[in-house]
Amino acid sequence: MSFRFCPQCATALQPVELIEDGGPKTRMRCTACDFTHWNNPTPVLAAVIECEDRDGCVLLARNVAWPGRMFALITGFMEAGESPEAGIRREVAEETNLEVGAVSLIGVYDFQRMNQVIIAYHVCARGEIRLSPELAEYRLFAPADVKCWPAGTGYALADWLRARGHQPQFIDPQTRA
Repeated sequence: MSFRFCPQCATALQPVELIEDGGPKTRMRCTACDFTHWNNPTPVLAAVIECEDRDGCVLLARNVAWPGRMFALITGFMEAGESPEAGIRREVAEETNLEVGAVSLIGVYDFQRMNQVIIAYHVCARGEIRLSPELAEYRLFAPADVKCWPAGTGYALADWLRARGHQPQFIDPQTRA
């Protein structure tokens, strides 16, 4: 999130060079009350959901706010006081209604376009799929048939596929094919 005005006193923020542990860094700062907007990345949780009761297919979903026909991993934000693993269990249950079993870390991925750090998990799940209102539809893919996208969660999916002996295929972001 980018601030233009101080959330404490509404004064316009100004770029100010601060001396930090790593050296000089320009930050947006309020000259009236000294509020500093640090603009640190937000942690986002992501799940490669393997549906145990559907022949190990991977569930990808399409968010209602997305244009086109892009399907991706289930993602969400951590709640205060929640561990990343507890958060991904909650997100999967909330967004898909699936019962989560085993959870294992795939990796941590940079997603600078959205100023996020993605913590990706492999989640084994089962049950009746019922999507939350924020998701329009879902698709199930055999691991060998899923296509990755060249961005944060797509790299997590590719790493998961490689760990299972599959060579990931990436879509062309221009053509979506």
